[in-house]
Amino acid sequence: QVQLVESGGGLVQAGGSLRLSCAASGDGFRINAMGWYRQDLGNPGKQREFVATSTSDDITNYADAVKGRFTITRDNAKNTVNLQMNRLKPEDTAVYYCRALAENSGFRYQYWGQGTQVTVSS
Repeated sequence: QVQLVESGGGLVQAGGSLRLSCAASGDGFRINAMGWYRQDLGNPGKQREFVATSTSDDITNYADAVKGRFTITRDNAKNTVNLQMNRLKPEDTAVYYCRALAENSGFRYQYWGQGTQVTVSS
């Protein structure tokens, strides 16, 4: 099993910044891609959506909605990933989930963190 521990959510005014962190641990697992997804739980019709991801080769990818405002960084040695969120907007309000793709003995797995709430007030 891989455990993901997230931190850094909170309440911020529009235009402000927050930094999310996620640490992965799990004996015998190689952590490949790590990234962030989000889901607005106040909107039942809205599904969890992709935010950003970083591979073990530091190749990054962002959702169009966050490009230029969010930056994902990763420490492969520590199996941590951070999401620096700048110029936050009310529509960024959501629970943010860390996701890790891991490999063990040739098998691939997907793991999710428990989520951290980000609330942006207008």
